[in-house]
Order: sequence, then C-alpha cells, then structure tokens
Amino acid sequence: MASLTSLTSYPSSSSLQSNFQHSPLMLASKHSQHNYNSSWLMIGVLRSAQTSSQRLKIQSAATKPAKRPAEEDWKIKREKLLEKRVRSVDAKEALRLQKENNFVILDVRPEAEFKEAHAPGAINVQIYRLIKEWTAWDIARRAAFAFFGIFAGTEENPEFIPTVESKIKKDAKIIVACSTGGTMKPTQNLPEGQQSRSLIAAYLLVLNGYNNVYHLEGGLYSWSKEDLPITSEEEE
Repeated sequence: MASLTSLTSYPSSSSLQSNFQHSPLMLASKHSQHNYNSSWLMIGVLRSAQTSSQRLKIQSAATKPAKRPAEEDWKIKREKLLEKRVRSVDAKEALRLQKENNFVILDVRPEAEFKEAHAPGAINVQIYRLIKEWTAWDIARRAAFAFFGIFAGTEENPEFIPTVESKIKKDAKIIVACSTGGTMKPTQNLPEGQQSRSLIAAYLLVLNGYNNVYHLEGGLYSWSKEDLPITSEEEE
C-alpha cells in the first residue's frame, strides 16, 4: 500500500488551472463567448445600417419634391383631356380658327425656339425651363442629365399657369402648340396616343379653369410643313 501511495501523484493547482483552461469544455466556453460578442457586434452593425438607411430615406423624401400635376401618368392626363373635350386640330384649321374666330395660339416651347420661328400672333409661355435652383435634388438632376451628355436640363416652369393667367382670360379659346404636338389618337403602336409639351400644357390649363382648350396636332412642325405663315422675333 505504501508503495502504491508513493507512486500515486496528484497534479498541482497550477497544473489543474492550465489543464482546465485548455480543456474542450473551457475552449468551447470561450468560443461561445466569442460568438456571443460577435453576435452582438453584428446586431449593432445591422441596427446602425438600418438607422442609416431610414435616415437616408427620410432625407430623400425631404429633398425630393412632391409629384406635380405635369408629372402625372399620361393615361391620367389623357382621360382628363378627353373628359374636358379637348379637341385636336390640324395646322390649317388652327390658322382658320385664329383668323375667323379669335382663337389664341399659345406656344409653349422654350423662349429661344419661339424667337426663332412661330405662328404670327402667337403668345409664348414656356412650360419647361432650364433648371434654375441649386437644392440637393436639383444638383442630383443636373448630374443625371450630364451623365447622358445633356448639360441644359429642364424642369417644369412653376410660373406657367400664373403667366398664362396674366396674358389670357379664362374664357378665351386657346390652341396649344409645341414642336411636334403629340396625339391623343390611339394607334397600333401607341394605343393611348403619345403625350407632348402641348398636351401637358392643355392638361394644366383644364385643371386650372380653362374650358375652351384645343391642341395643335403635329405641332409647329406640321405648321411649317403646310407652308403656313411663320414669323420670328426679329421680324416683329
């Protein structure tokens, strides 16, 4: 028994501590603690990303202006134009109505285009203008236009209706004209027609109380093609 006792050895406390620290149970515990800390770190990162995303969405919503009437879907515009009985007329009919029935030709092209050539007696109020403001949203829009090589981006003219109201009475008979005119007539390729600056302008006019609104089919292109009278700012 004595010899057995003498042969039996017990590990020291430091040896026990070393063995316990390197035991599978302790290593697993450390690994679990590492995963636990990593999980909380990941949750923190995800929460931070979610907060940043929400903040970005809020900033975007605050920066981007609300949709204006001119930006409505063409389908909605077309339905309103048909409801208000806006009728399209060709160039020769437009000239006749101007001469015989005191119709006003409202040319909504940019001022520079109007000065180059327009129907005699037409009134110019541009529905779109060059982007003027320098808000974050406008800067982003300029960058988007520049990406496609367009360095003279345009925006809806917020003074369009007030300017028209200062020049044309609400009960006036108006023919709205632009470069190409667009159409409300359905075709095989365009079942709902095709919108244009003049049709958008006509839509804004009927929304604001103008009830005698017509539209120049084919625009100033068809006017010129029919060899009808054309004048320029210099000639006037």
